[in-house]
Amino acid sequence: MHLDERIESFAWLGDLLGEYFNHGASPDPSRDQSMAILNKAIIASEEQNQWFIEDYVKYALREWARILSRDNLFKWLNAYPSDLLDKQPGLRIGTIMAGNIPLVGFHDFLTILISGNRLEARLSSKDKELLPAIADLMILHNPGWDEMIHFHDEKLGPIDAIIATGSNNTFRYFQYYFGSYPHIFRKNRNGLAVLTGDESKDELKKIADDIFLYFGLGCRNISKILIPEGYPLPGFIESLEHYSWLKDHNKYANNYNYFRSVYLLNKIPHLDNGFFLLKEDHGMQSPVANLYYEYYHDPGHSKQIIDQNKKQIQCIVGTYMPGEETVTFGSTQNPNLWNYADGVDTLNFLLNLCKN
Repeated sequence: MHLDERIESFAWLGDLLGEYFNHGASPDPSRDQSMAILNKAIIASEEQNQWFIEDYVKYALREWARILSRDNLFKWLNAYPSDLLDKQPGLRIGTIMAGNIPLVGFHDFLTILISGNRLEARLSSKDKELLPAIADLMILHNPGWDEMIHFHDEKLGPIDAIIATGSNNTFRYFQYYFGSYPHIFRKNRNGLAVLTGDESKDELKKIADDIFLYFGLGCRNISKILIPEGYPLPGFIESLEHYSWLKDHNKYANNYNYFRSVYLLNKIPHLDNGFFLLKEDHGMQSPVANLYYEYYHDPGHSKQIIDQNKKQIQCIVGTYMPGEETVTFGSTQNPNLWNYADGVDTLNFLLNLCKN
């Protein structure tokens, strides 16, 4: 399949997802079938995984509708050598996908296929409905994808390279079994926010999305905030109240109640607003229904904390910081095609394989 066909297919997918949310009329009779496939996958996802509530699955799909515009696709691909993109290498790229948030593996899916390679994917048991549904839609639109997309329940089979995402524990498994292949291995990372006390009420309200979207399970979710000494935490906590509905979600509430009990029984200092717990901690990865905070003395101290935890940080929210790329409040779950996980350029990795 030529590059222009690959680009057109993903742009078509973006248009289709946009139509799904806009409920626009279409002369294409296959649209009804496509919408039925999406609806079935959304329902099945929540039945399979209680963390994948309908609102959050639709949020993920809506984001991909935004991202997969023709302008975005061309802007992304124009940064790479056209002669490599035009190739049809057909390498078998294995990918072991995470399942922490809906469609978390889609960017790898897209990058492998847009580079003209074959996808050999093992899905997480937590997210086994959405990506196969997307694949069905693309094959319905262009049957040529059928020979390029393969999902595996167990072993991947023959591969030429691999991209694997998991926890710090599974990282060792990846190294043991797949370390001899050209690879990208990803471990746990989380978002960090650096607050100064000068944030507006609107910015603090938006940071709630960075913390709580997808129940805080995403690698781009903020799991910790850095705050200056004397920072008014009560005002910060109050700005997050519009997410109090989380306490009505059974799995989230179980986490909240468990850690609340642990902190109370062990007399661990914390703040409790009735649906999440705020705890002073030097760690980076806070559990569900928890948010860690740490005080800094001056900007140099906050930079020191960041440097010490660089390999655990996926993105940083806050105002401009010299030497650091930051994202605006409320936008951690709105990355673009060129925002790569762990800062590792997946497409460049795949195109370099084509040179060999």
